[in-house]
Amino acid sequence: MLKQFLSKLPRKSGKSDSPELARSNSCTTAGSTPQPHRSNSFNSGSGRPCAPKRTSSAVFPASVVAGIEPLLPFKDVPSSERMNLFVSKVSLCCVTFDFTDPAKNLIEKDVKRQTLLELLDFVSGSVRFSEPAILAMCRMCAVNLFRVFPPNYRSTSSNGGENDDDEPMFDPAWPHLQIVYDVLLKFITSSCLDAKVAKKYIDHSFILRLLDLFDSEDPRERDCLKTILHRVYGKFMVHRPFIRKAISNIFYRFVFETEKHNGIAELLEIFGSIISGFALPLKEEHKIFLWRVLIPLHKPKSLGVYFQQLSFCVSQFIEKEPKLCSTVVGGLLKYWPITNSQKELMFLGELEEILEAINMVEFQKVTVPLFWRIGYCINSFHFQVAERALFFWNNDQIVNLIAHNRHVILPIILPALEKNAQNHWNHAVLNLTINVRKMFMEMDDQLFMFCHTHFKEEEVKLSVLAEKRKEAWKRLENAASRQPITGNTAVLVTPLATSIAY
Repeated sequence: MLKQFLSKLPRKSGKSDSPELARSNSCTTAGSTPQPHRSNSFNSGSGRPCAPKRTSSAVFPASVVAGIEPLLPFKDVPSSERMNLFVSKVSLCCVTFDFTDPAKNLIEKDVKRQTLLELLDFVSGSVRFSEPAILAMCRMCAVNLFRVFPPNYRSTSSNGGENDDDEPMFDPAWPHLQIVYDVLLKFITSSCLDAKVAKKYIDHSFILRLLDLFDSEDPRERDCLKTILHRVYGKFMVHRPFIRKAISNIFYRFVFETEKHNGIAELLEIFGSIISGFALPLKEEHKIFLWRVLIPLHKPKSLGVYFQQLSFCVSQFIEKEPKLCSTVVGGLLKYWPITNSQKELMFLGELEEILEAINMVEFQKVTVPLFWRIGYCINSFHFQVAERALFFWNNDQIVNLIAHNRHVILPIILPALEKNAQNHWNHAVLNLTINVRKMFMEMDDQLFMFCHTHFKEEEVKLSVLAEKRKEAWKRLENAASRQPITGNTAVLVTPLATSIAY
């Protein structure tokens, strides 16, 4: 009791927000301050920046710990004192260590690990958390989790994260961080946590720093963050608009500035579940998010890393409001890849899913530009792109749409089919092209013959123009050959041009 009384006396160096948290300052030595943006940047006592290592995904503080001692177990204190003991244990866990050196502070690390496991069991119980306990918990999580990441050297040397063969870099502190994340998750999902009180400490600043951690190179950490942020979004309704806006800002920065971020797939997965909960009719801000964020996310080179999650988000919007199909198709055509065949295959796959859900009115809005693009894909020398485009005619829903609009589509597609039938190098593409021609003939034989005749006439006109152009060049060559060449060169440079160049 004397210790508890003395610990509540004011200290000269105490800058904590509550008396219970003042004990954390006595546990954290110089150079290991509860504010992570200070402790992560410099070595204690030296003032020199910490050099980032390839084996670590975070800059750790090199703190010198005088020693921490384990506190009493929860079972050894009465129920009325357990919340005070909880705050003390949480404050003890505010001490940070450098995990880049496995042989350093082994005893202290083990004491902290055991304390964190005790906290994990405690928050899984049914004890109602007081406001000082909530504050201490949020502060402990901030000290341990919020840290500075070094530059991603591999992403700067590769083409925008396009190299998927790189091994993920694992954080050496993960066995320690995982327990902290588990404690935070249990704490947020606990039915004993009052959201009205907790929202003062799990505030906008806390959420922004949580979102910054999604750039971690460790996939295990991003997976934990994904679950925690989803729970925060579900529990704190007052923060939902802010979370959506903050994630949108990350997407904006990724698409239009850096094209480098490790957590785009996880953030899109979170947004996929958020979109599924949107009420109908959709708000204008949600439609703006589709047009200004999700559609431009098809542009970066690293699309393959998060394409599955992005496609799911788009399909959720279309499922909610089918009228958005023409908007999405127009956006895909706007950002269609010209020189990247792998991205073209992704676009064609997503396009087929959209066309399966589109209605006739929306389909007719985009028919002409859509099938001009499909025609170019059919003529692609990359056989997988041409094959994937021709597979559209294996889909009954798409064939039904084409049949009802064949008078518009056939004049656009037939030239591409005829060019393939004449000189495409791949036999599989050639066979698919012939099958599609037969399908059009069975749909409307007269229309096919009319378009085929028109195509032949156009070919004749083009060949005549080519011959005329060839003859014109021959006449120019003959005329030039009859002119005598004066001097040593055939090119004359005027004195004015020479003086200007000089």
